[in-house]
Amino acid sequence: MRELQAQLEVARLPGRDDQRRAQAAQVEAAKAALAQAEWTLAQKRLTAPAAGLVFDTLYRVGEWVPAGSPVISLLPPGNIKVRFFVPETALGALKVGQQASVRCDACGDPIPVRIDYISAQAEYTPPVIYSRESRSKLVYMVQARPAPEAATRLHPGQPVEAVLQ
Repeated sequence: MRELQAQLEVARLPGRDDQRRAQAAQVEAAKAALAQAEWTLAQKRLTAPAAGLVFDTLYRVGEWVPAGSPVISLLPPGNIKVRFFVPETALGALKVGQQASVRCDACGDPIPVRIDYISAQAEYTPPVIYSRESRSKLVYMVQARPAPEAATRLHPGQPVEAVLQ
């Protein structure tokens, strides 16, 4: 019992409080150094703001890149849209928000899409229309978006066949 009392008296000596404060300050300094090192590491980590398809590479190995400049262009699944052209005879049956589906050779099952834009002006048939049947001279462009989880099955410029419902 006397030994424990002696240890308690030693712990209460005036110099001990200063030692504790000094040790606490060292712990806080170590925490600040760790936070700074973690921040520095995070600044050196290359990350994309969103998951997506690499749409374009802006710089190649060996090229000089200005600080803060993007080096690739990403196409997130939510930004993928499908464009197709319909003749005037089919235009009256379409409306924004309508469901449709698209097919492509490598897609497997049809991909459901929702129409979000119908052109107000007719235009001449583009020089390359991927279609099995002949097209009329004037067509209307329609844009539709697939659900993000289905959009990964499509690629920019890929020919598709639209199935209107």
